[in-house]
Amino acid sequence: MRRRAFLTAAAAAAVAGSALASGLARAAAPTGLTSMTKDARPISREERMARIGKLQRLMSEQGVGGMIMESGSSLEYFTGVQWRRSERTTAAVIPAKGEPVLVTPAFEEPSVRETLAVGGEVRPWNEHESPFALLAGALRDRGAGVGKIAFEDTTRLYIVDGVRAAAPGLSIVSGTALVRACRLIKSPAELALMQTANDVTLAALRHVHANVHAGMNPGEIGGLMNTATSALGGSPEFSLVLINEASAYPHGSKQPQTLRDGSVILMDVGCTVHGYQSDISRTWVMGSPTARHRKVWDTVKRGQEIALAAAKPGVPVGTIDDAVRAYYEKEGWGPGYKLPGLSHRTGHGIGLDGHEPPYLVHGDATPLEAGMCFSDEPGIYIPGEFGIRLEDCWRMTETGPKLFTPFARSIDDPI
Repeated sequence: MRRRAFLTAAAAAAVAGSALASGLARAAAPTGLTSMTKDARPISREERMARIGKLQRLMSEQGVGGMIMESGSSLEYFTGVQWRRSERTTAAVIPAKGEPVLVTPAFEEPSVRETLAVGGEVRPWNEHESPFALLAGALRDRGAGVGKIAFEDTTRLYIVDGVRAAAPGLSIVSGTALVRACRLIKSPAELALMQTANDVTLAALRHVHANVHAGMNPGEIGGLMNTATSALGGSPEFSLVLINEASAYPHGSKQPQTLRDGSVILMDVGCTVHGYQSDISRTWVMGSPTARHRKVWDTVKRGQEIALAAAKPGVPVGTIDDAVRAYYEKEGWGPGYKLPGLSHRTGHGIGLDGHEPPYLVHGDATPLEAGMCFSDEPGIYIPGEFGIRLEDCWRMTETGPKLFTPFARSIDDPI
């Protein structure tokens, strides 16, 4: 479970507030941790060109003249461009025929070109000019100035409106299905990067587990995690640390949290390797777990196992969530999404984004196919007491699911 937009005080302490802790940790860099990413290879130009070729074939088959996508994971997926979103538009036109055209602010052009991996034309715009007129012009120059044009589904409305005003002859359609048809199934190169990212995160968690002690707060633990991740060669993406009662709320609490004997520690952490994500959660107890801790922990682990057992080629992915929830209800949790129990979906797709479609949630009818990748995280949350979340990522193969990281063995041996 990954969260970028939502930060409670506890989560902020673990992410943004971990800067001080990270600085302290760098002063005493962790020993025995060496890079695990030296052999990791970024996605090749040839693979990105093949992605563009597939998108162009799909657009031609559906009578779509081109697609516009602004900065974000889809732009990175197809072109390699890694650029933040702001009020200044950076976006690409990928036509059904011909080379892509990238539109970006003139003063940002050298920086944007650093990650452009597929060639194509760059058309810069100055501050007094309209990027939408340049996008519309690129469509016309590529033979897509009229008829259907698709927008990638996260493109902001003001960009859609700007292009519509600059090219009134266009018929605008959603590009969601086109992009999903390309991104849903991961290639061997993508899977290798995700495997490395998960290996790094699990190794960093092992380091943290061995070094936490009474009196620590979430920021200090998160800083320790981030420093270990960096030492292992990953780029820290998020580090959520929930202690005691805060673990009962999937994204944390504003109440101060400090480790003590008997504390439940829930860590939800991930990194990137050449853009591809990991997402792992582990929960354990400082000192001796109670019988109730053990029972809930064992139930969650069994939930993970049931999710994988339900993952068969061709089944709707939502039925995986249904299988876990049916078991939980027999154990007295829920029913459905009610608390105490499992209040969120059993898992989510993952790749360049920490959360991608499809989702392991009731009603998602997407058929499970080889190459799809997901998290498996059927937590149990007891408001006023504690929560347990265990999370590992897996990929579907022709013969069944395969984990990127092994399940935790027990509450006493959680890493």
